[in-house]
Amino acid sequence: MTVTVERGAPVTHRRPGGRRARRRPRTSYALFLLPGVVAFAVVIVVPFLMNTAVGFTDWQGVGTPGWSGLANYRALLRDSEFWASFRHSLFMVVAMAAVPTAVGLVLAAALFDHVGKHFGTRTASVLRACFYLPQVLPIAVAGIVWSWILAPEDGSLNALLRAVGLASWQRDWLGDPDIALYSVMGVMVWVQLGFPLVVFMAGLQRADPQLQEAAELDGAGWWRRFWHVTLPQIRPEIYVVLTWCCIAALKVFGAVYVLTKGGPGGATDVPSYFSFTTFFEKTQVGYGAAISTVLTVIILVLSAVGLKLQTRAEDAELGASA
Repeated sequence: MTVTVERGAPVTHRRPGGRRARRRPRTSYALFLLPGVVAFAVVIVVPFLMNTAVGFTDWQGVGTPGWSGLANYRALLRDSEFWASFRHSLFMVVAMAAVPTAVGLVLAAALFDHVGKHFGTRTASVLRACFYLPQVLPIAVAGIVWSWILAPEDGSLNALLRAVGLASWQRDWLGDPDIALYSVMGVMVWVQLGFPLVVFMAGLQRADPQLQEAAELDGAGWWRRFWHVTLPQIRPEIYVVLTWCCIAALKVFGAVYVLTKGGPGGATDVPSYFSFTTFFEKTQVGYGAAISTVLTVIILVLSAVGLKLQTRAEDAELGASA
């Protein structure tokens, strides 16, 4: 028996009992995407376009903006404060992306391979939650607590150094221009470490255990198994973590605002905070908008590169398993 279906007619199929069910057209699912598209346009696209337009003006926030073309961007290229803040953001990339990724890999492997197998998965889960706790804390709360810990006079860190006989190591951790940036970097390592750890432990759970067993039977030690067997299998997770953490490092604001407010003397200033002070404190609205536009473009480019690398890694993994 043959069945012919007219072009454009809805496809139906029989249910048990002879009843026919009409298949829902695919176009109806677009309605479910409409609220998200509208919210994305209102919250992201429209403000970004408005900010980009303001970046081409000379405006102090009141009155009528005056068109200045590329003057703000030409001034940005010659602004030593902006380039200094951008160099500081590269240090933040190290503190929030490179170090947490490397340490998170080792900790995730230790929790998964050793703690989970010898002390149980519940113990590993508790430790994982402890490492992830700073991610849950509001950055304002974490920053205030760390400012107490790093206080020069009655801070916990200096008190501990005095108690163990290392009083000569006491410093004004957030007030010394030579070490303030490194102090903020240490705080951000503590804040950011939990995210890579959780992602990598999820990736280790999907890794093929048979490859590990085969390498172990061939005499490979733990480090060689980890480097040659485990890492290639969780490469997509590594790209996700690096991309996400680099974006977070480039747009970091709350920690700098709470801990140092860009000081002392601009030693911890970053582009997002530099844009904030230029926009709201100096009331150079057009120039501050130009700074944030440049930072947004850098983040978009970084996101595109990260997605490309992630897609390439996933395709390579699928090709290897085929």
